[in-house]
Amino acid sequence: MTRLPDRYLEDRALRDAARAVLTEDVTVLRGSLAEEGIASRVSSGVASRISSRVKTGASDVWAQASAQAGERKGVLGVIIAAVILWFLRAPIFDWLDELAGPDTPAKTDDMTGDDAAHGAPEGDTP
Repeated sequence: MTRLPDRYLEDRALRDAARAVLTEDVTVLRGSLAEEGIASRVSSGVASRISSRVKTGASDVWAQASAQAGERKGVLGVIIAAVILWFLRAPIFDWLDELAGPDTPAKTDDMTGDDAAHGAPEGDTP
């Protein structure tokens, strides 16, 4: 039998040690996956990462907005008021219509004038 170089023997020992570590890791992973499936691991990991990134991004935006607002409070107030008025425009218009009251012409459904001449039924009018 031929004598193998020392370097080769050292490399083989390192390879065997690495293989033993890998085999142990695979055994631990299989046991862990048996307890909790891959899908639940991925979904919980993704959800936690997304929520942490959103929280971090929101805090960064809030910090920038706070810094900018400190310098321009008047502009910020006008923008906030405009946004509030935009979202409340329908109730405001309804309120203005109520204030206008009966002075505005009301729509009527009865058929008079030209509608009767164009073949509208006459027996349906009140």
